[in-house]
Amino acid sequence: MRLDLTTLNLVLAIEQTRSITRGAEREHLALAAASKRISDLETRLGVQLFERRARGVEPTEACRALVRHIRSLHASLHALESEVVEFARGIKGHLRIAANAGAIAEALPPDLAAFSQAHPQIRISLEDQTSAEVQAAVAEGRADVGVFTTPLLDNRLQTWSYRTGRLAVLVPAAHELAGRESVSFDDLLDHDLVGLHSGAAAQELMMQEAMTRGRTLKARLQVRGFDAIAQLVEAGMGVAVLPDAPARRFAQVFDVRRLTLDEAWAQRDYVLGVARQERLPTVVQRFVDALCPAARNEAAASTPGSSTPVSKGASR
Repeated sequence: MRLDLTTLNLVLAIEQTRSITRGAEREHLALAAASKRISDLETRLGVQLFERRARGVEPTEACRALVRHIRSLHASLHALESEVVEFARGIKGHLRIAANAGAIAEALPPDLAAFSQAHPQIRISLEDQTSAEVQAAVAEGRADVGVFTTPLLDNRLQTWSYRTGRLAVLVPAAHELAGRESVSFDDLLDHDLVGLHSGAAAQELMMQEAMTRGRTLKARLQVRGFDAIAQLVEAGMGVAVLPDAPARRFAQVFDVRRLTLDEAWAQRDYVLGVARQERLPTVVQRFVDALCPAARNEAAASTPGSSTPVSKGASR
């Protein structure tokens, strides 16, 4: 089925004006031509798009579904136009990166800065998502590269080890645990926890660990952003588990104490993932090579369609 933009724009205009006549005028079409386009489209789709009434038309549920896709198409076309126009300004590519909050806080900024400096002609966009969302975005083509914590949930991705990090604990300066250097997870389970929103890798991990101990996680507050967590901990709203790098910074800025989390699972493995394909786009390949040098050898050794394991030797 072939759908032309003129007809789709007409559907959108009629849906917004609730009138075939006004919709046709807005799209500079004769009324008869507009009516025929809508009739032909309804025949093609096998559904009624508008209910004709005395004072205009009312979109059906099928029409509302179609309109959502038309608006999405317009957004994609606008992005396409914007990206192509950038080539005239010297931009030679656009790299869409999705990463979880921990990777952004602990690892990515200096690497992104170095890559941007080495490739000023490549525009970079970065979106903060949970590890599960990152994997889905890359697998479905909404992002070119993802950086997230294991485990790997989608076998449509090819991954390389990127870096390792650790989780640490923040407690209020006057908290009963504040005088200790390290704590176990069991030590934290008796206290209210301030954490990230549901779906965040660290939050899901803690919930699983609490369940294995037959305990319930006292997730008193869940917010977006590590800085919000630190401020809530400082205010005495609870203790928090978060990546060590921002925990160290917050301990210097806020009236909180950073403690080592004495658990094997406190070590986190960050991986870089792309959609599995025979040949990566040049921009993506350059980024992978810059952040994971071992990927060059792995890519040369792997055959199309084969599984590329996460190599511990590539960790940085």
